[in-house]
Amino acid sequence: MIAKTPRPPYYAVIFTSLKTNEEEGYNETSSLMVELAEQQAGYLGQESARDGVGITVSYWENLDAIKNWKLQTDHLLAQKQGREQWYACYKTRICLVERDYGFEK
Repeated sequence: MIAKTPRPPYYAVIFTSLKTNEEEGYNETSSLMVELAEQQAGYLGQESARDGVGITVSYWENLDAIKNWKLQTDHLLAQKQGREQWYACYKTRICLVERDYGFEK
């Protein structure tokens, strides 16, 4: 599903990852993170895909909302577990969306 974002400007956090072979607890934690992110002030939506490389893009009203999400207690624990168990590597990029456009039937 494509996120319904407001008119720019807003921010995108792009999380790109390669997983290890460890799966225990990953799907449950991933679902919990989506649920918790949706409850955060300033959260606008997300899109995610995995085919070898995983890419999740979350959208936020401003940099403070992103900072608050990064420091959310359960998210901090998931980040630690991700580094120790689930991810071989990852990269996070934070971008200002200045323009967007699309098509929908």
